[in-house]
Amino acid sequence: MTFTRRLLTTALVAATIPSAWAQGTPDWRPSKPVRIVVPIVGSTNDVLARLVAPELHKAFGQPFVVENKPGAGGNIGALDVSRAAPDGHTLLVGYNGPLAINVTLFDKMPYDPTKDLAPITLAVKAPQYLVATPSAGFTSVQDFIAKVKANPARYSYGSVAMGSASHLTMEMMKSAADFRMTHIPYRGAGPALADLIAGNVQAGFFVPGNVQGFVKEGRLKLLASTGRQRFPSTPDIPTLSESGLKDFEATSWIGFLAPPATPPEIIGRYHAEIVRILKSPEIQKRLHEMEFEVVATTPREFSDWIGTEITRWGKVIKSTGAKVE
Repeated sequence: MTFTRRLLTTALVAATIPSAWAQGTPDWRPSKPVRIVVPIVGSTNDVLARLVAPELHKAFGQPFVVENKPGAGGNIGALDVSRAAPDGHTLLVGYNGPLAINVTLFDKMPYDPTKDLAPITLAVKAPQYLVATPSAGFTSVQDFIAKVKANPARYSYGSVAMGSASHLTMEMMKSAADFRMTHIPYRGAGPALADLIAGNVQAGFFVPGNVQGFVKEGRLKLLASTGRQRFPSTPDIPTLSESGLKDFEATSWIGFLAPPATPPEIIGRYHAEIVRILKSPEIQKRLHEMEFEVVATTPREFSDWIGTEITRWGKVIKSTGAKVE
């Protein structure tokens, strides 16, 4: 079966979920604790999972246990969920890497995100910040590019994982601005930021929720953002497009998924509860403070989004020559 046919099949299955849910069993609930697998450590994926988990506990009356399973750019955790029983007792908090980027970045994938995972909802999206360690002395995007071009062996950048938007966004920038810089991948935002703050790497792209506190403390310096517009909370920080890289844009995103063949009524039940939680005033406030846009799509819309992102990031990877290191 071709990729296009697989994607169409996934979209058709996802399209049946709302009606199946309406005719199904709205009283379905798990009969034992539920695992929420986060395929990365110390990231906004983890924060989102831990915000939603206690609310799901309240809704369903069973514990929802967040389990971090990092490695291989998120593939290890996603593979675990793809092989889990389709009974509603395992969920995945997935992101660009294991759901879209890795399809092109890796020569061989242990699962197919278009057929081996069942989309529930695309939860949130956010542009990223280009941040640097203050000790590097970068004063602007132009200064950053000039210094790295002048001495590429001196500078390296960290990312939250191989194949993440954190990784590929810098590869996009390297290609757009024609400079070289060594990539140091980590297993999550925590260790990547620890090394950045310590000056062991000099820069990186991270979503706002990962870096805001460190910026306020003066431990990191903001240089630019990757959206079409400046963040409202930092109106003095330009976008990369404003900084000389015309039309530059890169977005990170996070969504909830289940194992393949999970019954539509279970997908529908989770969709209804997770969307309700995401749109609740308290959770929305927390996510907006982290500069996340709450999206809360339908399963079909999330399926379509994954297909679009596979194509989008595939073009970036091919154009930049990025490879698994």
